[in-house]
Amino acid sequence: MARYTGPVCKLCRREGMKLFLKAERCLTPKCAVERRNTPPGQQSVAGARRRRPTEFALQWREKQKARRIYGLLEAQFRRHFEEAERRPGSTGENLLQILESRLDNILYRIGIGGLPAQARPVVRHGPWLVYRRKCQIPSRLVRPEDVVSVAPTARETEMVRTAIESGPQRQIPAWLSFDPSAFSARINALPNRGEIETAVTEQLIVEFYAR
Repeated sequence: MARYTGPVCKLCRREGMKLFLKAERCLTPKCAVERRNTPPGQQSVAGARRRRPTEFALQWREKQKARRIYGLLEAQFRRHFEEAERRPGSTGENLLQILESRLDNILYRIGIGGLPAQARPVVRHGPWLVYRRKCQIPSRLVRPEDVVSVAPTARETEMVRTAIESGPQRQIPAWLSFDPSAFSARINALPNRGEIETAVTEQLIVEFYAR
């Protein structure tokens, strides 16, 4: 599967904010945004007098930011948006619900990896169980009442073993129930917008694809 392999610190600098793409490093003074909070590339003397971004630029940047937070390529992100359009209700909120309910993101939420992209290979080499059925598809969308648990073979991987031994390193969202002893999560319901902490303005993404 195609994936971004370039320097991720440039992505944070391009968005002008921490996307936490290097996990713990982003919390230290070594963070690129802390050291040089300017867009990547050659900087002109008049860089401080940049033109005001157009409406299209704002929409595009917001879409890029969301893609990078969840570690998705354009084709994957576009498919999720099309699915969000087909669902009833707010397209923007539907899109965030879909991104949050991906299996790789669920594992990230319960402590696997420092970001969703790091949980992805753990899913592929698992396998993990979704309602007792083996699943090795990171993009698998979970549904309310689904239970995601670690398979015996997945317990042998170093990342999973470390997560199990240390327990969850981040706060478990309210829409998930987590059982540390079995290292399993139950999806109580799809999250509403107030329960999704991702710092994006989803309406700008909807406007971008509606052009």
